[in-house]
Amino acid sequence: MQNIHFFIIGASCLLLGVILGYLIRHFIGVLKSGSTEAKLQQKIQSTKEEAKIIILKAKEEAAKIITNAQAEEKERKSQLDQLESRLLKREELFDQKQNELEQERKKLMGDIEKVKIIKEELAHAKEIEDKRLEQIANMSKEDAKSILVKHYEDEHKEELLKMLQDFEQVKKEEVEKRVEDIIINTIQRYGHGNASETMISTVAIPSEDMKGRIIGKEGRNIHHFEKVSGVEVIIDDSPDIITLSSFNPIRREIARIALEKLIQDGRIQPAKIEEKIAYAEQEVKNRIKKAGEDAVYEAGLLDLPSELITLLGRLNYRTSYSQNVLTHSLEVASLASMLASELGANVEIAKKAGLLHDIGKAVDYEIEGSHVDIGIRILQKYGISNDIITAMKSHHEDYPVETLEAAIIAACDAISASRPGARKENLENYLRRLENLERIATSFPEIEKAYAIQAGRELRVFVFPDKVDDYGTMKLAKTLAQKIEEEVKYPGEIKITMIRETKIIEIAR
Repeated sequence: MQNIHFFIIGASCLLLGVILGYLIRHFIGVLKSGSTEAKLQQKIQSTKEEAKIIILKAKEEAAKIITNAQAEEKERKSQLDQLESRLLKREELFDQKQNELEQERKKLMGDIEKVKIIKEELAHAKEIEDKRLEQIANMSKEDAKSILVKHYEDEHKEELLKMLQDFEQVKKEEVEKRVEDIIINTIQRYGHGNASETMISTVAIPSEDMKGRIIGKEGRNIHHFEKVSGVEVIIDDSPDIITLSSFNPIRREIARIALEKLIQDGRIQPAKIEEKIAYAEQEVKNRIKKAGEDAVYEAGLLDLPSELITLLGRLNYRTSYSQNVLTHSLEVASLASMLASELGANVEIAKKAGLLHDIGKAVDYEIEGSHVDIGIRILQKYGISNDIITAMKSHHEDYPVETLEAAIIAACDAISASRPGARKENLENYLRRLENLERIATSFPEIEKAYAIQAGRELRVFVFPDKVDDYGTMKLAKTLAQKIEEEVKYPGEIKITMIRETKIIEIAR
């Protein structure tokens, strides 16, 4: 019984402890819950205050932006108003100018109409007057004009002829004096020797026995030499010399040097021939390079490409009418620079064009075409300016003269070629030119005979006195000169002397 009682008491205590524990736990939870809620409320309140501050700041910024926008809008409106005002003023001025121009146009149109009316009245009056004159003279206006002109010409023919001759003589003397001064001054300032060369070269040999050694057994040596060098070797009865023939001057020079070296060596065989030819080729290359460098140094044109300098050096072995082409090019360059300075042209362009005007002759043995066209392609290839190409391409009248420098190059080329001792013409070409001059002259029915004299520098012409008078003779001389200029190529000038003579013989008995 007592144990049951203790059990009940223990159970009651346990139950009470459980209830107490639950109440205590619940109370603690409530306390904790109250603290979190308070913090949350505090946080919410702080957030609301920050939001109020942000909203206030945003309102302030918005107010500033609105204020600035309103100010900018006001300023832009003011600018637009000013611009509109200026446009309105310009429009008003434009309208005013337009009205003034319209008034001027109307006035001019009125004046034009008045002029037209006056012209028509004058034309009508002139027509009436012409008809009256035609009725009085019983001939047309054209007939009267032709009769009047012919009458005046017949009456004053001698006077007109004399006036024309005097005028031409004065102008000719003035031009010739000026030209002579310029050309003489230019030529006096430049002097250069000339070398005469042909298509052959000669090599001296120490004895006649050397000819046999050069020929070799069954002609083996000479045939191999000709094959390797590309030059014809002529061995004849001429004592102590061997002749080399070739149209290519560089090949001929290589063969000459190689043959001289073979003669010095004494061992003449195919292997030695090839060795000496190779040595001579290198020697000639060095000489060509040096000749080109000396030429550009003498001309004072050191900015040319090295390839062009080498081509200039090749001209040292090229001749034209026995005139060394490199020497001729240097002479033209020097003359062109002097004439350009006298005439106010571009000296640099003239000098370069003069030096390079015959550059095509350096390779015209190898490339088809005239040396002018070849030269143009070469200069274009190496980036030479078009001004220089334009100046050099018309020196043989293959192209029209477009610039003052081109005219200077053509003139200097003619001066260098035609001055005494500069060139030699072969007999065939010389005789052909004389025949052409006489043929052209006698092609005119008014000309009886013609003779080319003074090495083709003068043409003396005899006309039929009954077919042409003095005035007609003068016109015929001009026509003949123009035809010769068109059909004949010649350096310098040709003097034409027209002779008209009438002899009347009568015997008094």
